[in-house]
Amino acid sequence: MSLFCTLVLSLFILLSLINYDVHGVGINYGTIGNNLPSPKKVAQLLQSTIFDKVKIYDTNPEILEAFSNTGIDLIVAVENSQIKNLSENQSNADKWFVTRILPFIPSTSIVTIAVGNEYLTDDQLLDHNALFQAMQNLHSVLLSRGLNRKIKVSTPHSMAVLASSFPPSSSTFATTLLPVMTSIVALLSDTNSPFMINAYPYFAYRDNPSMVNLEYALLGNTSGVRDPKGYVYTNMLDAQIDAIRSAINALGFGNQTIQILVSESGWPSRGDTSATNENARTYNTRLIQRAQLNKGTPMSPKDRIDVFVFALFNENKKQGGVSERNFGIFNGDGTKVYDVDLSCEFCSNEKFGGKIESSLLSSRGPSVWCVAKPHADEKVIQAVLDFCCGPGGVDCREIHENGDCFQPDKVYAHTSYAMNAYYQMHGRNYWNCDFKGTGLVTFSDPSYGKCFYSHQ
Repeated sequence: MSLFCTLVLSLFILLSLINYDVHGVGINYGTIGNNLPSPKKVAQLLQSTIFDKVKIYDTNPEILEAFSNTGIDLIVAVENSQIKNLSENQSNADKWFVTRILPFIPSTSIVTIAVGNEYLTDDQLLDHNALFQAMQNLHSVLLSRGLNRKIKVSTPHSMAVLASSFPPSSSTFATTLLPVMTSIVALLSDTNSPFMINAYPYFAYRDNPSMVNLEYALLGNTSGVRDPKGYVYTNMLDAQIDAIRSAINALGFGNQTIQILVSESGWPSRGDTSATNENARTYNTRLIQRAQLNKGTPMSPKDRIDVFVFALFNENKKQGGVSERNFGIFNGDGTKVYDVDLSCEFCSNEKFGGKIESSLLSSRGPSVWCVAKPHADEKVIQAVLDFCCGPGGVDCREIHENGDCFQPDKVYAHTSYAMNAYYQMHGRNYWNCDFKGTGLVTFSDPSYGKCFYSHQ
């Protein structure tokens, strides 16, 4: 082995054993525009950034296919218009799942189904209980298929679900929403799923600029705002998160661990006097830093708060004011709207067969797997499968008909299973996941249902 290969291998082993305190960041990928790059190009773009989690607003099959075997986790969505149908019975939910989700797993790492978006505060959607029923039916579908641990079910709320958000320590949910919120929070608690909140200090500042300090909204007020119970907030986002925490506790769930996930937060670069490139850059830079440092809040300093930045692209066909179309970090041509550091020291390193930064940023530990790269030539993939299950010595019975990993019956899924088995058998050396450039090392467990991908 050459000295270079020895050094690279040593570095890879060392990195896989380090317990990083830096975590990955999520991004919202909206598609209401006529000048956006293809999903395949988007997936390639994100593999060179710190974003290792992506939230979309539907189940666009082109997007789900593009993100297969990238190591990027996806949150997919049930559109608000589909919730009534899914709420009626489990059979409808199962049909939706079989059509929209099942064909793409496990090669696409779908980790959460977001049922609707701000459904409870949409004035056109009056059947609040339909949301809970749809969530419950989808969870039952996942449970019946052995996927309930891999894929969670939740729903993003706006801050308008609160009766009031300040002071944070005394916040409660709106009275009219108490019955359905109690049911939803109980389901999230029972299924170890996150409470998702879309939190925007920008809107609070825009609507009350004389009452809200700009630096407080931009996550940088060092003097702080004091809550009557003694908590000191240096930024509005932490106060919004703790307001949600208080409302959850007020429902009687204070002794249970329910993760709060910021499903949207961002700042526009155009639209009003406060929507500038500089303010957007400042807010999103601080938001990303906060997410990477795994910081809690004054009320729950040890809690990890996952954050999804809004948004990846400016969306030129989105309804609403100018600001609604200008939350993006990137323009449609892939250039940045403003300068913000999204670099990842370990991203897109082809010597390691693909993307490995998500593992290093999210501290998932030393467990690694090998899967087929997205968009690899199918003839080469088939040849790799034939090699692994033949001369390679892999026991491929699990991907034969009636095996636990036979479904989905796709060559990419079967090859991923065989590649990983070969990779694990031969000591997890990075060259054992090359396969003529079609293999990808990932720290995202591709196991699903009864199908288990071995690891050391």
